[in-house]
Amino acid sequence: METRRKSKGFRWLWPALLIAPLAWIGQSELKTQIRDPEAILVLGGSTEREHYAATMAHQYPDLDVWVSSGSNPEYAEWLFHNADVSRDRLHLDYQAVDTVTNFTTLVDDLKAAGINSVYLVTSDYHMRRATIVGQIVLGSRDIVFRPIIVPSIETHPETLLRSLRDGARAVFWVFTGRTGSTWGQAISRSLP
Repeated sequence: METRRKSKGFRWLWPALLIAPLAWIGQSELKTQIRDPEAILVLGGSTEREHYAATMAHQYPDLDVWVSSGSNPEYAEWLFHNADVSRDRLHLDYQAVDTVTNFTTLVDDLKAAGINSVYLVTSDYHMRRATIVGQIVLGSRDIVFRPIIVPSIETHPETLLRSLRDGARAVFWVFTGRTGSTWGQAISRSLP
């Protein structure tokens, strides 16, 4: 009889575990619609992303551009200069070694700059993984993003396993402040 009482006390747990993630996603989507982007965040890995961001930055002269581990500084500065984007709007950061660290190395700088919403620029094949990691890392600091997809010649999106692996690493970072980047690199070599 006593066992039955204990189990009844936890009936609310399963619905709460199902509803909580949906509520979190819903409130994040609502914030994304309400907040106007205050910056452009470019994930390094392809110069096409920086070209696209330079064009965007020219169209949105009030937005700063944050580039995470993109092309070398000389090229990036030349590219944005040619798009009439002043150097004081350009923030180049070269700490990241992968998608998770693209976010974790800049999220606190974005928050310190008062940024609560960004345009997230990355390639089409990379967007699923970037979205998962961005929701977790940026979301941990109440920063939302609007994805900007850059077309590429890549024909297949990255594997779901890769996206889930980096999502797990992002959750690990939220709780520990560590990204497991060496762990992530070792697993990447073994993934298809």
